[in-house]
Amino acid sequence: MKIHRNITIRGEVQGVGFRYYARKTAQDLGLTGFVMNQADGSVYAEAEGEENEVTAFIDWCRKGPGMAEVTEISITEGVIEDFSDFNILHYF
Repeated sequence: MKIHRNITIRGEVQGVGFRYYARKTAQDLGLTGFVMNQADGSVYAEAEGEENEVTAFIDWCRKGPGMAEVTEISITEGVIEDFSDFNILHYF
């Protein structure tokens, strides 16, 4: 069953390639959605796909790429948007 999750990741998550690695991970998992930096220093993502793959993406977000230091992650359910792919958005 397809699910949608809104994910906010806090810590040292900007300036470490988080968005680029998140996009690669999401694409490898067959997910759609987006990831973007937030003005408060966090990273925000919305991911859609099968539950197991979304869960795997969330698990990756808990660690992030090697230079990241994730201190907090929050996850909420979202409404299915039927995104066509997984993109990096370049605005707050």
